[in-house]
Amino acid sequence: MDTAKSGAAGAKPNAVELASRLVSATCPACGHHVAAPFYSGRRQPLATLGWPRTASEAKSMPDLPLDFVRCTSCGHVFNSSFDYGQVPYSKMPNLMFNRGTLWSGFLRACCQEIVRRLPAKPTVVEIGYGDAGFLSALSAACPAGRFIGFDPHGAAAEDTRLELRQELFDPCVHLGELRPDLIVSRHVLEHLTDPLGFIQHIALAAACLGFRPLMYLEVPCIDRALETGRTEDFYYEHNSHFTTGSFCRMLEASGARLETLGHGYDRELVYAFVRLEARAELVQHGFDALAFNVAAADAGVGMREDLAQLCASGKRVAIWGGTGKSAAFLCAHGADADRFPLVVDSDAAKVGTHVPGTGQLIRFRDWLKQHPVEAVLIPAQWRAADIVREMREQSIAFETVLIPHRGRLIDFLNTSHPYDVSLSNLARALECRCPELSEV
Repeated sequence: MDTAKSGAAGAKPNAVELASRLVSATCPACGHHVAAPFYSGRRQPLATLGWPRTASEAKSMPDLPLDFVRCTSCGHVFNSSFDYGQVPYSKMPNLMFNRGTLWSGFLRACCQEIVRRLPAKPTVVEIGYGDAGFLSALSAACPAGRFIGFDPHGAAAEDTRLELRQELFDPCVHLGELRPDLIVSRHVLEHLTDPLGFIQHIALAAACLGFRPLMYLEVPCIDRALETGRTEDFYYEHNSHFTTGSFCRMLEASGARLETLGHGYDRELVYAFVRLEARAELVQHGFDALAFNVAAADAGVGMREDLAQLCASGKRVAIWGGTGKSAAFLCAHGADADRFPLVVDSDAAKVGTHVPGTGQLIRFRDWLKQHPVEAVLIPAQWRAADIVREMREQSIAFETVLIPHRGRLIDFLNTSHPYDVSLSNLARALECRCPELSEV
């Protein structure tokens, strides 16, 4: 019976049952957030990385949950209860043993196809080189090249033609250092909790550096497992299972242009040659983010200077707003309760509570009627026009309204800024220079 398609009793689930059993789970391949129960096997110990030395030790291994679900968008299958911390990659090798004729033939053909695509003196990087057998075969077929492997748990170097680094591959560091013509990743993606993010990171880092490396990706494929109802494929260490569809969807979302897609070993695996081509807008968004980061740091310096000057001026200051953006402003720029003790808000629900992080008591706005101030600082710039109007309507006196803008405190009513919607008319109507302040 095809258990992948049928219920335990062979009855086909109806739409109502499906709707009631959908679960929230983020797909590692495409990022979709809704999945359906796929295979809930009995809790089992580690199948390939436990390596118990005695029968007693084997029987006492901790059982781990098999809660496999299937993405309703791309069809990827993954264990929604997987915990990477339960898998001791650092202690036990995760090497695939297969010396069969068919498997060896596939590897030879794969090496030939890769070498055919390489320049005369290539630089090749393999991420997760394992025992380094595949990288060594590539090196032997292309002796003029440079071959570098990355794997924190990989084998030590025996082939002097190889550079084996027992460390993680860092795209931000190693792409710039090596500028590889080809990046190889075989039987690695299915062990990652975020394979989509892994490829996206490499593609975007390469785009930032101005080159488009070729990448060879190879993973087990469960198309046949679905067709034949196999369940033994689904054990704890293999938390993520690609179909041809989910593999292609991941590549589509990763900034990789598919050049060749194929299957090997009687369709038990799927592979692809892709050209890493992150969209230009992704690079631009990165530049914009860094520019904002630098500007924000500079703005913080300017804002703290202006707050210090405001405190030193001796003016009576009220900060309007005690939670949300206002609280974030006070915390970010060190507007502490000693220097700026007065915080007011027009939301009665907040009155009597304290500003998160800085601790000022939040008073109701009407406090300002009996305790007038000279400057009102409104951290939430976009609300300043409404607050100024509210102060006029409530006969709350003030001399200056300050808002933060571009890293400085500016006069809201007398300075050009993006928040001055209809402010010219508003300023004339307010007659905001209150003469009674000079008498206080």
